[in-house]
Amino acid sequence: MKKIVALILIALVVMPIAAGCGSSKSKSDKKYKIATETAFPPFDFTDSSGKFGGIDIEMLDAIAKDQGFEYELQKIGFDAALLAVQTGQADGVIAGMSITDERKKKFDFSTSYYEAEVTLAVAAGSDIKSLEDLNGKKVAVKTATNGADYAKSIADQYGFTVVEFSDSPTMYQDVITGNTAACFEDYPVMAYNVKNGAKMEIPEGMTAAGCPYGFAVAKDKNEELMTKFNKGLENIKASGKFQEIIDKYTK
Repeated sequence: MKKIVALILIALVVMPIAAGCGSSKSKSDKKYKIATETAFPPFDFTDSSGKFGGIDIEMLDAIAKDQGFEYELQKIGFDAALLAVQTGQADGVIAGMSITDERKKKFDFSTSYYEAEVTLAVAAGSDIKSLEDLNGKKVAVKTATNGADYAKSIADQYGFTVVEFSDSPTMYQDVITGNTAACFEDYPVMAYNVKNGAKMEIPEGMTAAGCPYGFAVAKDKNEELMTKFNKGLENIKASGKFQEIIDKYTK
């Protein structure tokens, strides 16, 4: 009898401990999978030393630290990043992603963190100085971007043909070699590349109304992550950290 009582007492002591050790991580301990672009400087890119970073990456890291969550970065390219979120292979996407009405049908967006104008860029020394000069020519765009949407919206008006590319570096090279006459890109991205050696230039006055960038999750999914992102963004703006990151890459 004493032996049975002793075993019961041991079981009562051990059971809650075992339950605690065997439980899964709480939601607050979840490591989120965040998909991103691979080559969209100054927002997402690999620098000359081989380090991957940019505005998006430093901002995400600052927000994660502020909100106390961990994340795993998936560097898979823009189109693949959007697909990964839609299919549940990633929890969110940060990739210089423009907030548009069309995308809102499939994604929930954070508070905007950047307003980017669209600009036209041409090869250095090009004689193209205006949109009218594009008549009868081919113009490059990056698929599923604000620049692509803008170019398509004015293509008939100015008489040019749109050619799509999956990434910015390939698009730039096509313009530099003369296969296409110009390209449309978000201004901070184009200006950064020109500043850092791309053999291109931005004709004077060639910027148009832009679009806000936002962090995104699948429609009606990951509300917890979105709440954390927005709160963290608010906090790093208030502390000055956000502006410090922006200035590092744009000034």
